[in-house]
Amino acid sequence: MKRITLTQYLVEQQRKKQAVSAEVRLLIETVARACKAIGHTVGKGALGGVLGSLGTENVQGEIQKKLDVLSNEILLEANEWGGHLAAMASEEMETIHRIPNRYPKGEYLLLFDPLDGSSNIDVNVSIGTIFSVLHAPHHASGREVDEQDFLQAGAQQVAAGYAVYGPQSTLVLTVGTGVVGFTLDREMGSWILTSESITIPEQTAEFAINMSNMRHWEAPVKRYIDECLAGKEGPLGKDYNMRWIASMVSDVHRILTRGGIFMYPRDKRSSGKNGKLRLMYEANPMSFIVEQAGGAAVDGAHRILDTQPGALHQRIGVILGSKAEVERVQRYHQEASGSV
Repeated sequence: MKRITLTQYLVEQQRKKQAVSAEVRLLIETVARACKAIGHTVGKGALGGVLGSLGTENVQGEIQKKLDVLSNEILLEANEWGGHLAAMASEEMETIHRIPNRYPKGEYLLLFDPLDGSSNIDVNVSIGTIFSVLHAPHHASGREVDEQDFLQAGAQQVAAGYAVYGPQSTLVLTVGTGVVGFTLDREMGSWILTSESITIPEQTAEFAINMSNMRHWEAPVKRYIDECLAGKEGPLGKDYNMRWIASMVSDVHRILTRGGIFMYPRDKRSSGKNGKLRLMYEANPMSFIVEQAGGAAVDGAHRILDTQPGALHQRIGVILGSKAEVERVQRYHQEASGSV
């Protein structure tokens, strides 16, 4: 069996399908190399002195882990000199990172969550990196890119992907022509295509949600989970299993592999009324991937990829995965709001 590398796959997408430009191909390759470096650093754990927190907070008000900051630096340094980007934005930085003047500028914007699930670092549970690529708007005036240029609906994404650092290091990617998966050959140092067409089963008997927040949920979410818990005797007519890793990349990767629904919904708390996950760094790229794999992604009543961002670090409720299940939860939200 011929082993197809990430570079070969992207070249084919460029030549045969015109799905990516040469600049996007090189950009994705650079991000993938940075993910290898992050995965290598994660793999050292305590031996590399990278566990624990720094005692500082990021713009989200979260305590930063050493690996959060290190992963952010790896992605910045890897991508700023290549000439493919106008600017970058990260969950770990308050504002955007413009490409320094000493480097050539490109036509694209890169957004990333450098280390998703970092609360799991010290307990050796799978974590990952999420990224999204957008076109930089053209400016006849030649002015510098600003935060407003990043505020594009998720449907405008050029590419999106994530890496999972687990027993195997995996890279899942879409350039708008379906979803593919790569596994890192650690001896050769190459990302090898191992899943040529990832498709999410339309229905599922598995859900992922933090049940400890049940008392705070909105009624449509509680209605759906109650029906799942009712099993075969309930209105859904089947027994469900619950899974919750508390690492979005790992939970979504499981859903892409075998189906399911992932829910991190809005809730009634002041800290959760808009949702907890970040639209630009987590919800948009994952929603793009899930839709390309035949699934669906909503914030409750509405499609996530249609959401017009109002701020760089905007939060949103996220419900994504197997299409029939997501559409059921979406219908419950629409019924509750009287929009159906």
